[in-house]
Amino acid sequence: MDNNFKLYSQYYDLLYQDKDYDAETAYVVGLINTYSPASKSIVELGAGTGKHAFRLAKKGFKVLGIERSADMVGIAKKLENPQIEFQVGDITNFQVAEQFDVATSLFHVISYLTANEDLIQTFENVHAHLKPNGIFIFDVWHSSAIYHQVPEKRTKILSNQDVKVLREANPVIYPERNVVDVNYQINIQDLHTNEAQQINETHPMRHFSRPEIELLAYATGFELLHTEEFETKAIPSTATWGVCYVLKKLNR
Repeated sequence: MDNNFKLYSQYYDLLYQDKDYDAETAYVVGLINTYSPASKSIVELGAGTGKHAFRLAKKGFKVLGIERSADMVGIAKKLENPQIEFQVGDITNFQVAEQFDVATSLFHVISYLTANEDLIQTFENVHAHLKPNGIFIFDVWHSSAIYHQVPEKRTKILSNQDVKVLREANPVIYPERNVVDVNYQINIQDLHTNEAQQINETHPMRHFSRPEIELLAYATGFELLHTEEFETKAIPSTATWGVCYVLKKLNR
């Protein structure tokens, strides 16, 4: 995952300008109010350019955003809110001298951890940074949907006043590893000079079943409290691409 977002981060907000961050934040806050209503502090793993963190801070939470891409952290730090701090760090091994009420990891960040060792290290690290009975909220790709529907090649075109972006996603499935390599070809045209550049990247994405998450939780000191389709709250099915999990830290 080292170089996945090096150039991609420059166009990240444009590519995902249609994401409803307000609705997603409201959904996460609803989960926090249900499972840990006294929570005041959040550590966000894979904070990206800070879109969720900024909205969570406006809801009254103190937020520390951990993000591996220095480019994205540079963008995120332009958001001015005394309740937010961003740090460049790897979610598998970051260390801060603080514990939090809640850990979040949104937009399938956990699915980027394709190796069992990285998953275990990340969950153990989250455990160490949570207060007693703290909760961990995250969403991942859902195995049932991957195998039932099969990811297809997709094209997305977006533009603003400066650039036009055409992104083609060509997935390659590795069923024995529960991994889909999403091969991106991103063509960027400068609308002022007509100059163009192309970025080619591969984003390996792991998908999960509920038994996998239950086992991972058990192995790293968590209890699975709840699972549902992200944002819709529906029961996960073969039509569900993104599943949200809520775990509670257990005292070891």
